[in-house]
Amino acid sequence: MATIKDVAREAQVSTSTVSHVLNKTRFVSPEITLRVERAVKDLHYAPSALARSLKVNETRTLGMLVTSSANPFFAEVVQGVEQRCFELGYSLALCNTQDDKARLNSNMEMLLQKRVDGIILMCTQLELSAGIFERYPNIPLVLADWGPQNMVADIIQDGGQLGGQLATEHLISLGHRHIGCITGPLGTRAADERLTGFKTAINQAGLTIRNEWVSEGDFELAGGNSAMNALLALPARPTAVFIANDMMAMGALRALADAKVTVPEQMSIVGYDNIELAHYLVPALTSVEQPKAGMGALAVDTLLTRIKNPTSPRRVLTLTPELVVRDSSQAYAE
Repeated sequence: MATIKDVAREAQVSTSTVSHVLNKTRFVSPEITLRVERAVKDLHYAPSALARSLKVNETRTLGMLVTSSANPFFAEVVQGVEQRCFELGYSLALCNTQDDKARLNSNMEMLLQKRVDGIILMCTQLELSAGIFERYPNIPLVLADWGPQNMVADIIQDGGQLGGQLATEHLISLGHRHIGCITGPLGTRAADERLTGFKTAINQAGLTIRNEWVSEGDFELAGGNSAMNALLALPARPTAVFIANDMMAMGALRALADAKVTVPEQMSIVGYDNIELAHYLVPALTSVEQPKAGMGALAVDTLLTRIKNPTSPRRVLTLTPELVVRDSSQAYAE
């Protein structure tokens, strides 16, 4: 494999001149540039990204940890991250944690050992070993919607309380007065904020929150299915349910279909996230939109800003959710 020294010898110039030609960091005469380019072609020379990273102390690679890139919500955010990295000339190293603490810490250690320039974290459960931050105290971090708020990192978060309120107010506006909620895992910011939004809308409308109609899920298909089955087993059922993410809403729709409960005629449903699949469900799912690709792009831009300005104040950026009305919600009928 040819080296930069081989190119310099072939072109009869110094290695620094070869570097300037390849990186366009200084004017080099057209004649010498042509000699260097011809030598690169003849020797099939490929610049070493590793050597460059050691010299300039950057790899132009970002790391990203997600719970599962198979989850449609995470997949759409990752797509936004990857697209923005491509536009800016960065590579992305993606790792899935599968909600496993050991895997999370192992992946984090691996990314740091590979000297990524910064890391985007998007994990439903985030328990990082203190030893990691002792060994790598200055690694730039961005939390994209998920993770503990007390971590020293910039945060991009969904306006979950507003989103939960929008979803519930929509059901109230349709005449529903008996409204339930399937939450995410309580104790996580996203689940708690969306539940708070639900309660705010119910209270402002002068309605009663029935505790038995608040069923805890896990943001996954099976959790939504189990939580809806729990609601269906009650002697008195709600006529409408706000479900704290679309994955659980899909699981809930399966439970309703199995129980021969029609949506929206017998029960209206509103999800959250507005993943691409929401439009293709039967019935098409009313959902609260999170700008997922935009969130991914903003995470990259925020991380690069942090890399360039490591001592600037920590930022918390909150996105504004919007309701997308489809076929799974309709006016209450006696």
